[in-house]
Amino acid sequence: MTTSPPVPRTGWTGADPYAAALRAGHGPLFLRRTDGWLLPLDIERWCARADPVDRSVLDRCEGAVLDVGCGPGRLVAELATRGRTVLGIDVSAAAVDHTVRLGGQALRRSVFEPLPGEGRWGTVLLMDGNVGIGGDPRVLLGRVAQLLAPGGLLIAETAPVDVDERADVHLTDAREAVGAPFRWARLGTPALLRYARGWEPEAQWETGGRRFAALRDRSASSSAEPPKSTAVISSQRAR
Repeated sequence: MTTSPPVPRTGWTGADPYAAALRAGHGPLFLRRTDGWLLPLDIERWCARADPVDRSVLDRCEGAVLDVGCGPGRLVAELATRGRTVLGIDVSAAAVDHTVRLGGQALRRSVFEPLPGEGRWGTVLLMDGNVGIGGDPRVLLGRVAQLLAPGGLLIAETAPVDVDERADVHLTDAREAVGAPFRWARLGTPALLRYARGWEPEAQWETGGRRFAALRDRSASSSAEPPKSTAVISSQRAR
């Protein structure tokens, strides 16, 4: 009998400083490792509208788009204004609420939970460092492959330096850590490509000081219908 890998802990769910930062539209907010090292989170950019770098990335999206770890929803909102079928998911209720207020569709859901349209998404986004979700890149990439239609596209934002690390982190506003620690990963593009077995590297680029990689699922094309925004998404809008 086969068993599924354990679902990684993704953190964020009960993180009041994160919700407060989203409401305020600014930090400071950090991920803090157990050794005290701080990774600043760019709350101001996340809460703003999509910028030119974001829009250039979204130009590459194909078919229906799933934004994993959508945060306050700037990318979901931008794609929605383009008339694209798009769904954001996030474990933070504050992030989902913010996305919906911007006019986007969003669910409070982990990527490792059942999701609408599995196996039919044309593009999955892992932006803003979300390639680190769960702390195990191989598990996350395997899950993304389940979500994509055969031959679908993953667009990931990687670290601006060549790094490959996993660590237990806390969310913190620099005064105190909040909640239980959770696993997180930081990957540069070379590290992501090392873990991407079963994927075809399609593009790597840097713009505006940010780095990205596009990977295509190697499965053969399918005739499956893409997810429908009315039938699949809005019927499961976050409560």
